[in-house]
Amino acid sequence: MRNILAIALILIASTATGNEVDTRRILPLTEHQRDHVLTEMRALLSGTQNILDALSEENMIVVAREARSLGVGMAHKGEDHLKAVLPKEFMQMGMSVHKAFDQIAADAESMQDPKHTLRQMSKAMQTCNACHASYQIRLKEHSTGQETQSPHHQH
Repeated sequence: MRNILAIALILIASTATGNEVDTRRILPLTEHQRDHVLTEMRALLSGTQNILDALSEENMIVVAREARSLGVGMAHKGEDHLKAVLPKEFMQMGMSVHKAFDQIAADAESMQDPKHTLRQMSKAMQTCNACHASYQIRLKEHSTGQETQSPHHQH
């Protein structure tokens, strides 16, 4: 009986979440703009994984190197074309993440404290999660200017 109840609850929960309306703000981007944003997000995710791997080995030299590569210097690589199309709040969240990685790098070098770095990483990831909860990317159609859902960035 418990198994049947558990299965019923899972089905109800999955149905409820499947019918939710996505209320995140739409970011209508060209394919080139979308690719730039998603490439940067993938680099941030990969770099975060590298930092966590280094933290697990308490290798603060690698932590600092990886974090620095995700810092403000990364943000200034070809983003001028995005400033005019992305909301100010989105850009501010992104810059705060890049600045956080610069601080993580500096602290990893000076403090050599993996737990401190983990706390910093957690805070940076909170910003990433807030951004993903607030925005969704849709492609602009070339001829009509209409937006279409990007198959590569649905949540």
